[in-house]
Amino acid sequence: MRHILILGGTTEARQLAAALAEQPSVRVTSSLAGRVAEPRLPAGQVRVGGFGGPAGLAAWLREQQVHTLIDATHPFAQVISRNAAEAAAAVHVPLLTLRRPSWVPVEGDRWHQVDSLAAAAAVLPSLGTRALLTTGRLGLAEFAGVTGVHLVARSVDQPDPPLPPRLTVLLARGPFTPAGERAVFAEHRIDVLVTKDSGGAATAPKLAVARELGLPVVVVRRPAPPAHGVVVADVAQVLGELGLH
Repeated sequence: MRHILILGGTTEARQLAAALAEQPSVRVTSSLAGRVAEPRLPAGQVRVGGFGGPAGLAAWLREQQVHTLIDATHPFAQVISRNAAEAAAAVHVPLLTLRRPSWVPVEGDRWHQVDSLAAAAAVLPSLGTRALLTTGRLGLAEFAGVTGVHLVARSVDQPDPPLPPRLTVLLARGPFTPAGERAVFAEHRIDVLVTKDSGGAATAPKLAVARELGLPVVVVRRPAPPAHGVVVADVAQVLGELGLH
């Protein structure tokens, strides 16, 4: 029986775990970072918490006789992705990196693409006065020095300080709908959106609403995946790489 470890926390990771759990020849374990208080648990075995860096992950892969490592974390989870690549290479375990495709601007979009949250914070005051931030609670410190802008930050859990001085926190978990996003934009008088290029459909309605309203959108480009391993775009491609259907 093949043991497959999924580094998860995303919608695709849960979908993949469900698909693999139905395979009689596969034992699937999903690893969650533990940053969300009440995560949605995937099918199969689940472990929560870090491994202790690439060396700890490599040891776990060896001890648990993992046949394939699948990095299905968020596209911006750079540390765990780098650790996964190093660990897989060290113990010669095949690595698949599951990355949903990037969002692509279409006609009517007013995107301002930047390379970091710091760059997003720097350009923000020139674009609006009430910003919806959908960049995650862990990056809010980058906006602590922003002046002249009221920030409305959406997060699954309450963010920790340091926090921007003019801040409203919306506790919510996707997927989101166009109607729901229109209501948020209207209620909070949003005139600029800040987001990471997470890709996928679950949180894309905010982009469509910003387009409808003609609002500027600051988009933080995603980092490139590690060079080690094979990058795939969806669950079907993962199953194909594993020889499963």
